[in-house]
Amino acid sequence: MSATDDDRPVLVLQHVDFDGPAALGEWLRRHGVPFRVFNTQAGDRFPDSLAGYRALAVLGGPMSANDDLPSLRRAERLIEQGFREAIPVAGHCLGGQLMARVLGARIGPSPEPEIGWVDIRIDDGEPARDWMGEEPVRRVFQWHYEAFDLPSGTARLATSPACPNQAFAFGPHLAMQFHVELDAAKLGEWQCQPGEEYRAVLGRHASVQALSAMLAETAHALPRQGRLGHRLWSRWLGLPLSAGEAG
Repeated sequence: MSATDDDRPVLVLQHVDFDGPAALGEWLRRHGVPFRVFNTQAGDRFPDSLAGYRALAVLGGPMSANDDLPSLRRAERLIEQGFREAIPVAGHCLGGQLMARVLGARIGPSPEPEIGWVDIRIDDGEPARDWMGEEPVRRVFQWHYEAFDLPSGTARLATSPACPNQAFAFGPHLAMQFHVELDAAKLGEWQCQPGEEYRAVLGRHASVQALSAMLAETAHALPRQGRLGHRLWSRWLGLPLSAGEAG
């Protein structure tokens, strides 16, 4: 299927102003895929249904997936509809945790927080290689204090020493603990306001980078992660990989 075969938009759920679609939005525009962003912090109410949408992308945020927020429960209802009706769902960090919750998995404190550029090891066999490519290790950007258990009936795609469940596939759906949608502007905004929780864990975990180390690594790490994002999103939407996007 090419982008022109389906002119329905992708629905993007945004939870906070500083965690927008970033590289995902740029990739969708480049491929001529229309999308609509609903930002709950800006006062948007998430739609009640996926009717008229070709796919669902759920972004991250600083809240817990377990928080009693109406917007999170509306997001979960849309995720459940996507699962039920085979409308592809992709979750980024908090979005991946919400997907796991819908499938009955526990969301709780990560064995260790992961903040900054972190190596993840790709699981053997399929579907891990189909989604993640042939490289056995990928370096991705993380910013999380909680993590998901692996839901029953899903296939784990990647792991790390600090957090064993980094991504899972559930049919056409993809849940990620990391921020493959990151771009330079988004990272710059996050670095300007890292928060007290970050300062509390800095220096206590090898999986938490100093801001200076994140910045120093970004110039070469971000393009490589970008190619992984292209691969993952192409697989998610059923689009062919274009030249230079093989991940």
